[in-house]
Amino acid sequence: MPIYEYKCADCGRLTSVFTRSVNAPAAATCRNCGSPKLERALSRFAYHRSEADILRDYGAEPKRLEDYKDPRQIGRWAERKFDEFGVEMPKEAREMIDAAREGDFPDPVKDL
Repeated sequence: MPIYEYKCADCGRLTSVFTRSVNAPAAATCRNCGSPKLERALSRFAYHRSEADILRDYGAEPKRLEDYKDPRQIGRWAERKFDEFGVEMPKEAREMIDAAREGDFPDPVKDL
């Protein structure tokens, strides 16, 4: 089920179109101005970084505000704080952190 992106010839904005299969026709109009003059755009792709990549780029401790946008960094920080305070991490928090490490981010952080 691909998602195609088109650039509007009139306003220049991108419009995403979801299709059920690769062969399905993608009749689309611009979501911004309604123009049918769309050209296929080169779409971005997802690149999931490994934990080793994150540690190499950011270190074990977040250094900048932007570092906290990576849920894996937030998970490491939360684990460390629970350990420092000698409190057992709640099961739900542990499950969310483990899922984020596997690339399945919880809803509140998916758009970061």
